[in-house]
Amino acid sequence: MVFNSIPFLVFIIVFFLFWNLANKKNNRRWLYITIMSFIFYGWWDWRFLFLIIGSGLIDYVSGLLLPKIRYKKSILIISLMANIGSLSIFKYSVFFATILEQLLSYFHFQIDLKNHIPEFALILPVGISFYTFQSMSYTIDIYRGRLKPTKNILHFFSYLVMFPQLVAGPIVRAKDLLWQLNQERKSTDIAKWNGIKLFVYGLFQKTVLADNIGDMVNKAFSVNDVSIYGFYWWIVLVGFAFQIYFDFSGYSLMARGIAKYMGYHFKMNFNHPYLATSFKSFWQRWHISLSTWFRDYVYIPLGGSRKGMVWGLIMMTLTMLISGLWHGAGLTFLIWGALHALYLTIERVFNLNNKVKGKTTLQLAYSALVLVAVIYAWNFFRANDVNQAIDISNQLFTFKTDTIFFSKFLNSILFLSWAILIEILINFKRKNQKYRSLLLKWNVDVVLVSLAIVFSLFLRGPESEFIYFQF
Repeated sequence: MVFNSIPFLVFIIVFFLFWNLANKKNNRRWLYITIMSFIFYGWWDWRFLFLIIGSGLIDYVSGLLLPKIRYKKSILIISLMANIGSLSIFKYSVFFATILEQLLSYFHFQIDLKNHIPEFALILPVGISFYTFQSMSYTIDIYRGRLKPTKNILHFFSYLVMFPQLVAGPIVRAKDLLWQLNQERKSTDIAKWNGIKLFVYGLFQKTVLADNIGDMVNKAFSVNDVSIYGFYWWIVLVGFAFQIYFDFSGYSLMARGIAKYMGYHFKMNFNHPYLATSFKSFWQRWHISLSTWFRDYVYIPLGGSRKGMVWGLIMMTLTMLISGLWHGAGLTFLIWGALHALYLTIERVFNLNNKVKGKTTLQLAYSALVLVAVIYAWNFFRANDVNQAIDISNQLFTFKTDTIFFSKFLNSILFLSWAILIEILINFKRKNQKYRSLLLKWNVDVVLVSLAIVFSLFLRGPESEFIYFQF
């Protein structure tokens, strides 16, 4: 069930019809959220409810045992192995089997592993990477003494499976949501209006901007022949950069909007990443819930920069490679992660942030370089395989132009231009206090929300699934 669908419209109407009644008592509230979230998730494939329930039960029991027994590390390891194991089976079994087959063939051993993978493991459960990371953060935080376990299983599952963020984030940590679920949180009229705004803006980003731009991107990458002029591919990659941004940011905004209408607060997941002035800044703005998760649960526990620059760079590279694999089981995602690791390494080694700070021309030039490098890396993220990505890379630097594709993809290019203009105006609004005050004085929110609804109804692009459902 996706947010931009008729079944979800019916679901959300029914949910809020009974929400005020269910929100009176803890057990009633937790049970209602859990059951409705199971319906929401089971709409896609009810069989995988057993997976999320099984994974959740392991971490719920682990959380109860951790403060009570002596061998805490053993319990944590069991919990982590269960979560990482389920990810490995459903998300990486084919990838690992392929690598092992190629490795064995190098030593002249021919073994067919892929065809022996059980059929059920070939289906990727929607949202498995998101709810697995949420569940892992629960047990890790209890192990570290930063969170007390909840004794009520309904309280735990209402956190783990809460439907707004269940299948595509943002990744909400237990320490940020469990305490909110432990009390009746009545949403004020202002909070409800802000929730509506977030949802409508998210719907606009997804259905109008991302889906219209995606029409050009999807058709470009579906063609086997990539021997088209470089300027074309730069336009396509810029298109994908904004497609994936507005697709995922749109989902995050809708999830935050629903939660806010319920009375809960989810942290911001995107902060206009293409306005970043450095590679570090980009990762502080892009998919914030994931990048901070890797920082807190992978990079820092491995030593981070506390053991010196060299160690810090190695751990940062490892973290980025894992981040790449989190997004998908393929070499293209590993290369994407490696490219960002390279960018961050160069930036840190040469202290580029401090060298350009306060120097307007250099800062603008470096910001432009960051943007181009990020867009280039998206090629490997989006390409169907490494060969296609390399072929496109070769074309990117031919510096030839052909305007035929403008007429072919005029609709997508117009929406791409609109998307870029929106980001420019947002940047202008942020820097111009007078302009911000003027907008507040005129109370343009009602106008903007109304326009977003109209555009979402009449300027929708070809309907497509949210990109991050595959992760």
